[in-house]
Amino acid sequence: MKIVIVGGVAGGASAATRLRRLNENAQITVFERSGYISYANCGLPYYVGGVIEDPEELTLQTPESFWDRFRIDVRTKHEVTKIDIDKKTVTIRGLDSGKVFEESYDKLILAPGARPIRPNISGIDSDKIFTLRTVEDTFRIRDYVVEKQPKTAVVVGGGFIGVEMAENLCELGVKVTLVEGTNQLMNTLDYDMATLVHAKIRSKGIDLKLENTVLGFEEDGDTVNVLLKDDIKVKADIVLMAVGVAPESTLAKEAGIKLGIKNSIEVNDKMETSVPDIYAVGDAVQVKHVVTNSDSLISLAGPANKQGRIAADNICGIESHYKGSLGSSVIKVFDMTATSTGITEKIAKKEGIKYDKVILSPMSHAGYYPGGQIMTMKVVFEVDTLKILGAQIVGHGGVDKRIDVIATAISAGIKANELKDLDLAYAPPYSSAKDPVNMAGFMIENISKGIVKQFYLEDLDSLKDDDSITLLDVRTLGEYNKGHIEGFSHIPVDDLRDRLSEIDKSKPVYLMCQSGLRSYIASRILSQEGFDSYNFAGGYRFYSMVTKESKMAEKEYPCGMDIQ
Repeated sequence: MKIVIVGGVAGGASAATRLRRLNENAQITVFERSGYISYANCGLPYYVGGVIEDPEELTLQTPESFWDRFRIDVRTKHEVTKIDIDKKTVTIRGLDSGKVFEESYDKLILAPGARPIRPNISGIDSDKIFTLRTVEDTFRIRDYVVEKQPKTAVVVGGGFIGVEMAENLCELGVKVTLVEGTNQLMNTLDYDMATLVHAKIRSKGIDLKLENTVLGFEEDGDTVNVLLKDDIKVKADIVLMAVGVAPESTLAKEAGIKLGIKNSIEVNDKMETSVPDIYAVGDAVQVKHVVTNSDSLISLAGPANKQGRIAADNICGIESHYKGSLGSSVIKVFDMTATSTGITEKIAKKEGIKYDKVILSPMSHAGYYPGGQIMTMKVVFEVDTLKILGAQIVGHGGVDKRIDVIATAISAGIKANELKDLDLAYAPPYSSAKDPVNMAGFMIENISKGIVKQFYLEDLDSLKDDDSITLLDVRTLGEYNKGHIEGFSHIPVDDLRDRLSEIDKSKPVYLMCQSGLRSYIASRILSQEGFDSYNFAGGYRFYSMVTKESKMAEKEYPCGMDIQ
């Protein structure tokens, strides 16, 4: 059997090595347009920033190592330009030699990946403007940074690459401006959770310009002026475009292979395309989202690796199916970690799902053990079924562990209230006896059983001037005096039982504390005394975090101010 693979990196390289492990006699050839067959794509920004010092650390395998270990014929700097589905051949052009030739196949795997979007705006072809996709791109950017020693940079785009490049350039001492067209960074998060990322970015001296777009560029000597809306000009020594990626599907389209959303390649759960004997994997393919079962485009290394393996299995006669993507992700933002899995509240609302959410601020480990830090955690679930829809966690230590637990729970079909039952590892340096994931489950169970009712940040404006309700802050007097929401009166939770007479029993009581825990206790006291009570999801800490960032959106934190 002769198998040709178009593209390496995660999907193509995984397919190739799995094929060899299953079939020692297959003839396997991989054509890769870049000069590298298998590399640490996600590590590229950290080479630019000097965190990864040895360039060889980026290349996981070489054509030589593929041949020595797997007897796979890898040809880098070879571009596949055409697929003839009738003749079952591909046309290849050697990028160094210019030689054009054909190669036949019995099975073909497409792993072309995705290309950075480079908008067609004036001045985009400046040699000071870069995109980041390949190892070669990384070397060009790193060489430019080392040679030119830029003092200022503009990063356009607030996704994974944009945020990571902003961080790495900032750590090199470059004054960075980060421009994003929407009102938030990281669309894998809801706006309220993204405000933590915004605050961290600003605290490091990065000028964050949200809801702004680049209209063009103009050369200005050794620098380039980045032209933003509202006649704003930002001068930069280097510009990194990271406005997103698009599936590299031209080859498939020209061959008559069926395309899906955003011109991605349509495949079934065996990774088969619409054309017999042609498979596709990786960032170029359309997948089903595990939570919504809707067609999705999820460009992540983990799914690409799994898809490569599944394509290889099916080619070799092993029944194998791709069960869809959750989009689980994690990103380092200086000393902070931001994670997500499943869908956001924003998507749940767009999909018309009847959902609810819990927001909590647990410690990364036992509070009495030194070094614990607060994480902010949001879990979204379906009201009627208690199906976990998604989760987002932003914090420091232990954040990645918790998001992986919830991702596993979603995949296993565990209900949101059943998170309380998970038997998770505990020792004071690592967790609490009630792990944050368990705590989310306890809260969801209370909501589902009517033990507590919630109100939310988005409800506050309509509640502040409502005379038919009571707004009550149950924190300590010192906390209250440091800052509270207008309209909230004050009774500490420990005094509440003795001061019930001060509260009008005919009015619903809306309660708030710092994190939602003490106000939950207050709610249980009031409910059992005949009051109708509601607990504020997230507490004053969450309110302060989100509203402070909203006010700071067009300002800049003093350089060095650290936001925890």
